[in-house]
Amino acid sequence: MSEATLPHSFDIFPEIDAIPAEWRITEPIVQREFLINGEMRQWTGEMQEIYSPVCIKTENGLERFHIGSCPKLTEKEALMALGAARESWDLGRGMWATKPIKKRIESLQRFAKRMKEMRSEVVKLMMWEIGKNLSDSEKEFDRTIEYIVDTIEALKKLDRECSTIEKNSGIYAQIRRGPLGVVLCMGPYNYPLNETFALFIPALIMGNSVILKPAKHGILLLRPLLACFRDCFPKGVVNVIYGSGRETAGKLMETGKIDVFAFIGGSKAANALKKLHPKQNRLRSVLGLEAKNPAIVLDNADVDLTVSECLSGSLSFNGQRCTALKIIFVHDDIYKKFIEKYLAKVEELKFGMPWENGVQITPLPEPDKPAYLQELIDDALAKGAKIMNQTGGKMEGTFAAPTILYPVDDSMRIYHEEQFGPIVPIVPFEDISTPIQYVVESNYGQQVSLFGTDSTQMAELIDPLVNQVCRVNVNSQCQRGPDVYPFNGRKDSAEGTLSVSDALRVFSIRTMVATKDQELNTKMMTEILENRKSNFFSTDYIL
Repeated sequence: MSEATLPHSFDIFPEIDAIPAEWRITEPIVQREFLINGEMRQWTGEMQEIYSPVCIKTENGLERFHIGSCPKLTEKEALMALGAARESWDLGRGMWATKPIKKRIESLQRFAKRMKEMRSEVVKLMMWEIGKNLSDSEKEFDRTIEYIVDTIEALKKLDRECSTIEKNSGIYAQIRRGPLGVVLCMGPYNYPLNETFALFIPALIMGNSVILKPAKHGILLLRPLLACFRDCFPKGVVNVIYGSGRETAGKLMETGKIDVFAFIGGSKAANALKKLHPKQNRLRSVLGLEAKNPAIVLDNADVDLTVSECLSGSLSFNGQRCTALKIIFVHDDIYKKFIEKYLAKVEELKFGMPWENGVQITPLPEPDKPAYLQELIDDALAKGAKIMNQTGGKMEGTFAAPTILYPVDDSMRIYHEEQFGPIVPIVPFEDISTPIQYVVESNYGQQVSLFGTDSTQMAELIDPLVNQVCRVNVNSQCQRGPDVYPFNGRKDSAEGTLSVSDALRVFSIRTMVATKDQELNTKMMTEILENRKSNFFSTDYIL
């Protein structure tokens, strides 16, 4: 590795006066309000201080910018939220749970309209809270609006499919999907809006009552939406709480009154919370967990295409995506071409603040992340790996430059652990059994990317790999979208399937009304249908 002086572009942190006025936060945002039972309540207790991954140059050195604070709620407020959600659910008899689908859709459409008005404020807070660049923050907001629209259309389609009445073996039946009860919804910090709403929106529109707890980073960006929740949905249907997960989410699970646990994050936290629930057979879990998605670059791969996809796949948003390529296996015959072009592209990446034009590598929101990444780098170097790029291994404050490690092998921590940051381990292989064995033995089974041009070889790899992971990407990076496609994982990577249509099913259950073909029954059921007396047993549908 070159010991050359770091390029000027690494000196990324600004003085406060250098921040453009449109993106500047002039005074701390003190959020004391929280939403329970349709009321915006004011908190007077202990506050949780929120600091940005953006550091500011001061006379005392670099200091993380203080964005503001939010309520540090306790068990008492969490149980109040649960009480409101249970009351609105009312054993399945609540206004929202029994409301016609058309009316639920209208409420969600009103919410989406109100939400659009908050775009600039939410985007600005996303940049400050998690360090996501402006372009990606805007994309996340817009994609979330699209997700709401797509969910509504998917529900209309599902409703049309369920509007018929079947007859089998002398029994009439109508099968629809009904809500499950109270959902505890907890999203991730890397996509604090989109992936949180990928849980929240389908849970809500299917008639459940929801308790929403924001991620550990990306808290204040939900503040502009609290009034939208309050105004667009009945009391108690949407409740938003803050504070320590142990004091809030943990206490909620201990009651046994959470019907669905919807969580995107680490398996350690998910498992700990699930174990607290005393009636686990009653608990439905919808989990999106960690992954260690590999890229496998075959000897016949198109190098330019492969480099482009692997660069974006491994380093978009600093590699802080569950779908990121977190390890790259490269065939010995193509390694030199691949690494030369890959390193050249890495050196072109622009470091800087989230609001700067064209910035791709930004500060990291987790305070302890740089130290953890340094541990992985030191371990790999001690066991024979080298840092291949000039700025690799360089860190300052909350910023970590991309670090390309080669050759990596199974003796190193980075081979096994999900780094969730801008470290790219590259593993050489001669025999295809090396990366295949990696996939088989991995604790994770979300996705894999295959790069090659031999159709016979590709087919031979696809067939076994689809039984190890849930998505095989051919000559493309791993990714979640489009949202209409299934998003799930095997082993420790997921529980339940998320996509626009699958999410509607996972937050509901098939329920049916049935009656024998007898004159009394047919006469009564016909009267119910003709006079539209039931919202469930109905042949009406939405175009």
